[in-house]
Amino acid sequence: MASLKALRGRITSVKSTQKITSAMKMVAASKLRRAQQAAEAARPYAELMQRMLAALADNVAGSPSAPRILVGTGQDKVHLLVVISADRGLAGAFNTNVGRAARTLANRLESEGKTVKILTVGRKARDYLRRDLETRLLPETSLAGKKVLAFADALALSQQITALLDAGEFDVCTLVYNHFNSVISQTPGETQLIPAQVPQAAQANAGASNHGAKAVYEFEPDEETLLAKLLPQNLAIQIYRAILESAAGEHAARMTAMDNATRNAGDMIKRLSLTYNRTRQANITRELIEIISGAEAL
Repeated sequence: MASLKALRGRITSVKSTQKITSAMKMVAASKLRRAQQAAEAARPYAELMQRMLAALADNVAGSPSAPRILVGTGQDKVHLLVVISADRGLAGAFNTNVGRAARTLANRLESEGKTVKILTVGRKARDYLRRDLETRLLPETSLAGKKVLAFADALALSQQITALLDAGEFDVCTLVYNHFNSVISQTPGETQLIPAQVPQAAQANAGASNHGAKAVYEFEPDEETLLAKLLPQNLAIQIYRAILESAAGEHAARMTAMDNATRNAGDMIKRLSLTYNRTRQANITRELIEIISGAEAL
């Protein structure tokens, strides 16, 4: 049985840990509110951009001069996986889930005879994938230390991906990240960026058709010129949306993990305090018995 001094030390240590986890929970909760608002605000814009591109791409997809971001290279041999994770831990299974999803996708593609390259955004994804897929990793992109995730960060990443496409480094680009559903739910998912996955114009206008006549668009200048400008912009927008979704999910996961850690610390303090009191009472009883026995012996 542990001594009273050891039990007091453990109780003090757990209380200190509880204070830290409680503080981290409150910090994550305060950051979550802003991150959630940013992620939810980015969704309508990204979806409307996809709808507009659907109307543009419907007439251009079959053209030999269509942008490569829209139609790709025409091959399906080399796949680039862009994996977005956090730079810090203590967020439960948040980083593990996205890392496992990326590893599963990479293994499936390689089993089909594809070549896989991985571009990680966030230190945790790289640490996770380095164990099994180190030879597939490209130089890391990190957003660590940034208090506010700006569109310029996503734009720089999209330009890096576009440069790799122009250099012939890959044929298909897929984004892997945690989609923010709610405070207690973040789901890892995949989104194909290149070739651009835009819904058919008929599907994009389905909502409008249900409420009246189908929308008719007139473009000035021509569709190809507009796509050449809008497709890189849409690539950056989809990446920015994924970064915001991942950031919101990270704060939510960390808040939940720290809340659970705080509760577990409280339960451990109760158990240790009970053990301490029982040990202390046993020592007192033993000392009394020794005193009484000594007095009777005299």
